[in-house]
Amino acid sequence: MDIFKNDTEQETPKEEKSSSLIEKIQQLGQTNVPQLSNDSKIHCLTIVGQIEGHLALPPQNKTTKYEHLIPQLVAIEQNPKIEGLLVVLNTVGGDVEAGLAISEMLASLSKPTVSIVLGGGHSIGVPIAVSCDYSFIAETATMTIHPVRLTGLVIGVPQTFEYLDKMQDRVVNFVTKHSNITEDTFKDLMFAKGNLTRDIGTNVIGKDAVKYGLMNEVGGLGQAIKKLNQLIDLQKEEQGGIIQ
Repeated sequence: MDIFKNDTEQETPKEEKSSSLIEKIQQLGQTNVPQLSNDSKIHCLTIVGQIEGHLALPPQNKTTKYEHLIPQLVAIEQNPKIEGLLVVLNTVGGDVEAGLAISEMLASLSKPTVSIVLGGGHSIGVPIAVSCDYSFIAETATMTIHPVRLTGLVIGVPQTFEYLDKMQDRVVNFVTKHSNITEDTFKDLMFAKGNLTRDIGTNVIGKDAVKYGLMNEVGGLGQAIKKLNQLIDLQKEEQGGIIQ
């Protein structure tokens, strides 16, 4: 009986560890969370699918839940072992307020941040992409810039359109503040006709995003990691200079 009991006690932690690992993969799409990132000074944050906000999307939708990202960003800021953050985007957009919340948190991190758009960084993915210290876009990646939309019941009164305008201004102001694109150019892209088949807006590809001043550079993963390491080294030098 004693032997059986000991075997059970030894197996239980392994089962719990395995269950915890599976849960992390299911919830976050990765095996390590910021508190456990001991193997690298860089943490990778992935934003894929649709950014889920206050409403839960259907289960067949690939989503990034903002209630998962916000605690991670707080942990990244507090964890001294993490020196830099790489944000990988391949998103169709999603909830405006959730996207802006993520963007503001990224912009206010004290640690160096680099974003890279692979595939697409559409709609509210644009503010998230530009919120980092330096932004890359793959040569074949695209970014769709379009006016803010409302879904569900819309009340047909002037106040509704005023609310939409104010929400849109929040997005425009954030993007122009954190990138080199001018407000007039961004609004021209946002309200352009004929570029999208059934919608108003513009689909900006790779080099064009850099040309407009939206993104900093065309590049891939290697360039993004290299730039992030440079920013980390630069911050260390500045902090060292202040201490002396």
